Amino acid sequence: MTSFAHHFVETFWAVVPIIAILFIFQVGILKQKIPHLKRIVVGFVLVWLGLTFLIIGLEKALFPLGKIMATQLTSSNLVSNPLDWYGYYWVYIFAGCIGFATTIAEPSLLAVAIKANQVSGGFIKVKALRITVAIGVAIGIALGSFRIVTGSPLHYFIIGGYILVLIQTYFSPKNIVALAYDAGGVTTSIVTVPIIAALGLGLSSAIDGRNPLTDGFGLIAFASLFPIMSVLAYVQIIHLSNHDKPNQ
Repeated sequence: MTSFAHHFVETFWAVVPIIAILFIFQVGILKQKIPHLKRIVVGFVLVWLGLTFLIIGLEKALFPLGKIMATQLTSSNLVSNPLDWYGYYWVYIFAGCIGFATTIAEPSLLAVAIKANQVSGGFIKVKALRITVAIGVAIGIALGSFRIVTGSPLHYFIIGGYILVLIQTYFSPKNIVALAYDAGGVTTSIVTVPIIAALGLGLSSAIDGRNPLTDGFGLIAFASLFPIMSVLAYVQIIHLSNHDKPNQ
């Protein structure tokens, strides 16, 4: 109960600025009454409670679970050769799977996919966009885990990745570029970030010669970068396939 009360108060002060800004603009700038005030108050309380329980759940379950899984995956029972990067293939498989699963469960991605489907008149499919983004995150997290295992410099991967994104952007249909870039941002939200951060810190702590401060972080950058690539590649493939079809 003490932990709940502490997070309950912290969450309140985190949400209040948003409510205050909306209230000030609605009443002070727009000079309009707040419609459905009771409903909004009830919604605010539900958000307040939901965020409190989410934070407690992350601290009590997801963060410890990520560290435990990383430790078990790097144990001698699963790592065939701890001195070579390919001996950690179960780490890469797990990282890819957890990246895919958390992205599919990400509510912010679902919201963006639904809006993209509505705006595009049904051309962008909700399920296809979510799966495409999830595949990008899975590849990014697996590659990020490889970087932690090998101790390779982070900036090589990030700079190389954004060079590829710039090339893809140049050849992609312009009406999809903004959505692809936003797809990279919505993946790093309330579900994905805690688990990925726990995985990175757990891996860097479990592998000899790795520093959690310098090697444990960076997976979130991979989770933001590679969905941009996957969405742009998906759209380019669709565009090319439709272009190659003979006119009916």
